[in-house]
Amino acid sequence: MTMNILLSGFGGQGILFAGKQLAKTAMEEELQVSWLPSYGPEMRGGAANCSVIISDEEIGSPLVVTPDLLIAMNIPSYDKFEPKVVPGGTVIYDSTLIPAPAESAGVKHYPIPASGIASENQLEGMANVIILGYLLKVTGLFGYDSFLEHMIAGIPASRSALIEKNKKALELGYNYAV
Repeated sequence: MTMNILLSGFGGQGILFAGKQLAKTAMEEELQVSWLPSYGPEMRGGAANCSVIISDEEIGSPLVVTPDLLIAMNIPSYDKFEPKVVPGGTVIYDSTLIPAPAESAGVKHYPIPASGIASENQLEGMANVIILGYLLKVTGLFGYDSFLEHMIAGIPASRSALIEKNKKALELGYNYAV
């Protein structure tokens, strides 16, 4: 089993954090993993994406060119990477920021209004974690409890105030129903 994942959006949306959580959980589950961030020179608002490969075999290259799973958090990312998703692949996207996009045939699409859900629940800046919860539900890539445990363990003591918000955001995404 090898899963090529590409997460993409604007800097400041937590793309790298989300990718790191997937990679960290895969490592904890004793899988082979690769995490490769890519971002522009801007601190916020520039392009950001992250290649994550999870496998039970050695990984030859850390770059994801044709993703099995795409997480898109803005229109430019969706437009650029959605056509590259492999047939039978999956796209999860923030429908608050990407309304009614074109969809490639043979690819499963899962919209979730992550930014809207975050805003409605006073979780600004947590749309990425909401999408991670939805990813767990849609793909079954990791068990919910296992992922939550590893994510919370990775939050430094200096940011412990974010633990409850992360728990709530992950739960909201996981329990999202159309």
